[in-house]
Amino acid sequence: MTKKMTIQQAQDTVDQWINTIGVRYYSELTNTALLMEEVGEVARLMARIYGEQSFKNPDDAAGAPAQLADEMADVLFLILCLANQTGINLTEALQKNLDKKTKRDAERHANNEKLR
Repeated sequence: MTKKMTIQQAQDTVDQWINTIGVRYYSELTNTALLMEEVGEVARLMARIYGEQSFKNPDDAAGAPAQLADEMADVLFLILCLANQTGINLTEALQKNLDKKTKRDAERHANNEKLR
């Protein structure tokens, strides 16, 4: 059974892992560069799984969903690292962001013909 965790628990878990197994955080700049690399890997898989691009080796398609999950987890890990490094509470930040979107987009999406 998969353990569920809150965003704060995820931030704390990553911090504990970094400070024990990982030894220390990479610099914020290094982690940002690594984040961009991982986002690129997610994009590559999305283009092949859901887009028009094909896999170079057709046999790679079978393991692609698991690989996509792993790459998304890499992105999340790096976001959590950067939040920890910069003192951002992602629970609060996400709630504020959702509040902003709710106010801004209260009627925007409901009135968008393209979404019907």
